[in-house]
Amino acid sequence: MQRKPVIESSGLIIGYKLKNKKRSVVHDSLQLQLFAGELTGLLGLNGAGKSTLLRTICGFQPALEGEVRLNGRLLSGYSHAELSRLIGVVLTEKTNAGGMTVNELASLGRHPYTGFFGVLKAEDKRIVTEAIEAVGMTQLADRSVSELSDGERQKTMIAKVLAQQCPVIVLDEPTVYLDVTSRIETMSLLRRLAVEQQKAVLLSTHDLELAVQMCDCLWLLDQKRPLSCGAPEDLILSGAFGTFFTRHGVSFDSSTGKLTADKPACPITVEGDPDTAYWIGNALIRNGFRPSAIDETFSRIYCHSPRQLSLFVSGTNEIRTGTIAETVALLHKLKPLATAAAKGGVLFTK
Repeated sequence: MQRKPVIESSGLIIGYKLKNKKRSVVHDSLQLQLFAGELTGLLGLNGAGKSTLLRTICGFQPALEGEVRLNGRLLSGYSHAELSRLIGVVLTEKTNAGGMTVNELASLGRHPYTGFFGVLKAEDKRIVTEAIEAVGMTQLADRSVSELSDGERQKTMIAKVLAQQCPVIVLDEPTVYLDVTSRIETMSLLRRLAVEQQKAVLLSTHDLELAVQMCDCLWLLDQKRPLSCGAPEDLILSGAFGTFFTRHGVSFDSSTGKLTADKPACPITVEGDPDTAYWIGNALIRNGFRPSAIDETFSRIYCHSPRQLSLFVSGTNEIRTGTIAETVALLHKLKPLATAAAKGGVLFTK
């Protein structure tokens, strides 16, 4: 069964109209689809046009050319009142809610339904209560927003959007001011809401690793290249990530899903206990080595456990170590030997 997108575009050109009928094109030929029940991440370097694209999709600024359709209808055909019930937006700026409580701020999400005076009926109050509960803020509903942490404020803003009951939620860098734990918590919340409430959730972010881990679909935006869209894993394996994010001195490692500093790398095979192997791989990359396939390596590490590792370098016997730090230190001492073996085409023997 073919899925029907909530938002889609064709021949979309985004940018700004200038004086004398001139225009500044930020990006062209954008073909996009946003689906209900999915968390979609918009990634790109500064200046790529992420905010311009989000504003265009939300109807805040017109497209220079092309079409954006919401539920099959041209976005330009909706009134502002209609769009306020269909697209909920959370911006980057920190919330300045004065002395409002969590409940009062979340209640603002009912404004598209309450009219000029903003009087909440019993049904509106129920919806606000459920929105606050959905983001895990029930115990803080009467707390002043000024007393909240950044993560709690972000949850309150998401509750406000949920109270709008919009099928589409758009967030501009929702994790930018948050600590590591709050970033993970916020992304997990957004994905859960997308799946459980069948929302189409689109967010821009610079958090590459978390986007790869949490998003169902990614949009890779770069002014110099066509837009790439797809599941994170497909984009990584196709080489799209390497194309978009590799710069002088920086490269994308498809085996780890991380951006790393470019360093001369000596290939090393890592085997054994998966957890230990992952973290020793992380240490190797940081120290200028490269976890690699066995058929091209001249050194090998076997991970029995976090406190028991075996190091093999071509031409040496097995060396037992008790920590990752000790293993890496030995590798630095033995690196000339491994490099010489690599140049000579001599593989280690098990």
